[in-house]
Amino acid sequence: MNSVYDTIYEWARKTTTSFSELRLLPREMQETDDDVGDSLIYRLKRWPDLPSQARTAGVLRTLSVMSSRPVNRQWILSTSKLGAAQVDRLLKRLTEEGAVEVIDGSKFPPEDF
Repeated sequence: MNSVYDTIYEWARKTTTSFSELRLLPREMQETDDDVGDSLIYRLKRWPDLPSQARTAGVLRTLSVMSSRPVNRQWILSTSKLGAAQVDRLLKRLTEEGAVEVIDGSKFPPEDF
């Protein structure tokens, strides 16, 4: 049985790990090769027709969030447990099908905090 300290420590570790990307301001985050195309923002307009092999928990969870708010590629990569190639295939399929609205976020000035 875990002690109270162990339980609180595990909870704090999980919480701070899951929120760690939120502690940095966007200009402090370093760009990587995976960040290419992150200025594009995707919002689901309608539920897409997906083949059965693409109906995974990660994809369906991502589509559910995209139906209620816009997201970018980096958000999908960091929260969906999908690989970069899978995310790119999904976004390509959604775009070709016309199921998403694509917004160029680089046209908007960055917010100063």
